[in-house]
Amino acid sequence: MSLCVNEGEEQFQQEEENAELSPDHNDTPSPQVGSPKADSDLNGSPHQPVATEAEEEAQKEGTKDGEETKEGEKEDDPCTRPEGVVHFVVTDPTNMESRLSNPVVIRNVPWRILVMGREIKTPEGVTKSLGVFVQCNPLAPESTSWHVWAKATITLVNHENLTKSFAREISHCFCQRENDWGYSNFISLKDAIEPANGYLNDGTLVLDALVMADPPHGIQWDSRKHTGYVGLKNQGATCYMNSLLQTLYCLPKLRKAVYQMPTESDDQNKSVPLALQRLFYELQHSDKPVSTKKLTKSFGWDTMDIFMQHDIQELCRVLLDNIESKMKNTVVEGTIPGLFEGKMESYIRCTHVDYESARVETFFDIQLNIKGKKDVHASFMDYVAVETLDGENKYDAGEYALQEAKKGVIFLKLPPVLHLHLMRFQYDPIMDTNTKINDRYEFPEHLNLDRFLKKPEETPANYTLHAVLVHSGDNFGGHYVAYLNSKRDGNWLKFDDDIVSKCSARDAVDQNFGGSEDSLGIRNCTNAYMLVYARESCIDEVLQDVREEDISQELVKKFDAEKRLEQQRRKERNEAHLYMTVEIYQEDDFQAHQRADLIDFDDVKGGYIKCLKITTFPEFHQSLATMMGYPSECIRVWPFEKRSNNTTRPGYLEKLDDSKITLFQHAEQRNVWRIFVETLPADSKLECLKPYNFQQEVLLFFKYYNPTTRSISYVGHSVENIETKFRDLFPGMSKAASLHPDVPLLIFEEIKANMVEKIDPDIKIGSWMSLEMATSYASRELTYTWRGYNFPWCPTTSGSCTTG
Repeated sequence: MSLCVNEGEEQFQQEEENAELSPDHNDTPSPQVGSPKADSDLNGSPHQPVATEAEEEAQKEGTKDGEETKEGEKEDDPCTRPEGVVHFVVTDPTNMESRLSNPVVIRNVPWRILVMGREIKTPEGVTKSLGVFVQCNPLAPESTSWHVWAKATITLVNHENLTKSFAREISHCFCQRENDWGYSNFISLKDAIEPANGYLNDGTLVLDALVMADPPHGIQWDSRKHTGYVGLKNQGATCYMNSLLQTLYCLPKLRKAVYQMPTESDDQNKSVPLALQRLFYELQHSDKPVSTKKLTKSFGWDTMDIFMQHDIQELCRVLLDNIESKMKNTVVEGTIPGLFEGKMESYIRCTHVDYESARVETFFDIQLNIKGKKDVHASFMDYVAVETLDGENKYDAGEYALQEAKKGVIFLKLPPVLHLHLMRFQYDPIMDTNTKINDRYEFPEHLNLDRFLKKPEETPANYTLHAVLVHSGDNFGGHYVAYLNSKRDGNWLKFDDDIVSKCSARDAVDQNFGGSEDSLGIRNCTNAYMLVYARESCIDEVLQDVREEDISQELVKKFDAEKRLEQQRRKERNEAHLYMTVEIYQEDDFQAHQRADLIDFDDVKGGYIKCLKITTFPEFHQSLATMMGYPSECIRVWPFEKRSNNTTRPGYLEKLDDSKITLFQHAEQRNVWRIFVETLPADSKLECLKPYNFQQEVLLFFKYYNPTTRSISYVGHSVENIETKFRDLFPGMSKAASLHPDVPLLIFEEIKANMVEKIDPDIKIGSWMSLEMATSYASRELTYTWRGYNFPWCPTTSGSCTTG
C-alpha cells in the first residue's frame, strides 16, 4: 500500500512548524496517563483534509437513499458497520511531515490515521517521536455540532512477532473542534526504527487502528434503512422514557392490542392511549425520528417535567395501568396482565406446629437486589431466601401463641414477558443520599427459573433476553439507551434516542455488566438497570408480526390526516416570510362597532387571507372577487390609511393596473394590510360599481345618533361628487335611519374619537373639505341626529347649530 499524502499537507507542515509541545503528552503507554490529545489542541485548529475521490464515493454509497426498508429488515451495507480497521503503511518514518492514510468508512463516516513527527525536549536533550492520531472527518455534516463517540486500538505492527506489537488505546467523542485524537508521543522514533525491535520492515512501518464507533449525530444516518426501525427525539432529558417506549414498541403483541383500543371520542390533547397509538403508528411508518411531544402533553407534563428524569419503573407501571384501564370491556381486555402479570405467594410457616399463613400477590415486575450479588440467579436466590423468625422475633400464630417460623416468598406463575428492575440506585446512610452501584452484575441471554416456582408450570420457565436498558452516569443524572434483540436472531439493535444502529451481543450484554475499571482504577458507570426477558414457550405469540390490517382504517385515516396537516403547517412556517396577511373589512364589520370612530380593530376582527408578497394587485383583486362570489367589477378595495390626527380611514389606492407594483409595495411593506372592500349592493340596479374619480369624488361614511336610546350606529356609505351640497344628502340619510323626511337633521364630521365638528348643510362638500385642511382625504366620517338634541361629545349647543 503506497503512502497517501493529503492535499492539505502543506498546511499540516506549516502548523507542525508552529506547534508547541503540550506538557501533557508523554511516553507512558497508557491512554489516560499518556493523555491522548486531539491534535487540534496542539496546532490550534483541527485538520480538515480534502476528500479523496474514493472517500467521497464511499460516503455517498453509505448515505444514499434506498428503497423503503420493512420493519426489522436491515440492509447489510459495509459502510454502516460498527467497527473496522484502518491500515497505514508509513514509508520513510524519519520524515517529520504530517501524513494521512486512505479513508475507511465506518458508520458512514471516513476514518484515517494521522502520523506526524514530533520533537520533545527532555533533560537529556531533544528526542524525536512519532505522533499517531485517529481522525474522523465527515463529508458535508448536517451541522457543526456533529459528534461521533468511538474507541480505538492503535497498533504498531511487529513483523517478527505479532504478539510483541505495540498498542495503545483511545476513547473519545469526535466533533468539529476535536476531529482527531491520539498520542503526540506514541512511540519514540528511535524505538520505532530500531531493527532489533521488529517494527521496521523494508524501511516502512505498519500502523493499524481498530475503530469501534457509535452511529454519528448531526451526520446523515438513515436508521430505517440500516435497521428497519427509527428513533425517538429527545425533548431535553427524556432519553429514559425513549428507551422504555422503544422496549414496549418492540413487543408486537402489545402494539397490536394498543392499535385496537377504542379512542375515536378521546380528546387528542389529553388521551394517553390515543397519544400512544399515534406514537406507535409513527414508529412503524415514519422514515425519520419521531417526536414524543404529544405523548408528554397527554401526561400533563410541563417544561419542568420534560427536563426532569423520572423513575422509569414508576413510569412503566403508570403507562401500563393507563392502557389496561382503556382496554377494559374491549376485545383486547386482559392483554396487559396476559403479558406482564405473574403471581407469587408470601408465606409464614411454623416450624413446630401445623400452622401456615399464606397470601397470593400479583406482580408486573420484579426488583432484584444486586449489592454483593454475582448475577441474576444469585439475586433470585436472595429474593426467595427463607427468613427464620425466632427469639424475640417469633411469629404470633394465634391459638398456638408465639412460634418459631419460616418466612419467605415463592413464585406460583411467571409471565410471558418478565421485567427485572436491577436496584442500581440505593440509599447510602453514611452519605445520606442515593448512590449508584456500579458493581459487576452478570445476566445471561438464556435464563431458567423453574427452581424458583412452587410447582412446575405447563411449560418450562425458560426465558430469552429480549431487551437491556442501560444507564450511563450517576444518581444525579446521566444518559439512557436500550438494546433490543427484536427478531431473536442474535442481531442486537441499539436505540439511542433518534439513532438506531446494529451492534454485537458483546456490546449489548457483556459490556453492560458493569464493574470494569480503566487504567486509573476509575469504575465504569455504564451498566444495565433493567432487563426484559421473553418466555420461550410464548415468544412466537409475543413477538408476532404486526400487519397493516391489524391497524384500523379509522386510525390510519386520522393519523395520515394529522400528518398532512402538520406538513402543511410546517410548510407555512418555513414560507411565512414569503407571505403577507390581508385583513378584510366590510360594512357588516362597521355595523358591529356602535361607538365613536369608524371601527376598533382590537374589538372587531374581519376576515383575512394569506397572499404572496409578490402578488400584483390585479391578481389579488381577481382572486378576492372570486372568493367573495362577485364579479371583479363589482368590488372596490379601499386600504386603511393612518391620518395625521392618528385616526384610520379607508383611502384611495392608486396605480391599480400597474403589474410591476407588488401587493407588498402597495401595503408599504407591512406584513399586515387592512382593507375595506366596497361591494355592489344587492338591490342596486347597476351592473357594476361606477368608476371612482379621485379628483372629483369622495367616499362618505354615515353614522346615526338616536337621542332616544342614546345609541350610535353605522347606517351606510356613499361616493359623492364634491360639488354636492350636504343638504342634498338628507333624503338618503333619513331613509337610511328610518326617519320621516320632514325630521330636521344636524350633521357633524367625526374628526376623531370624542371630537366632532358641525357642518353647514348648505355648503358644498368640496368647499367644506377645502376649509377643513389643505390635505384632502379620500373618505370622511359623518354623524347626524335630530335637530334640538345635543350630540354626546359636540362642543357646541344645539341652538347654535345650522338647521335644515
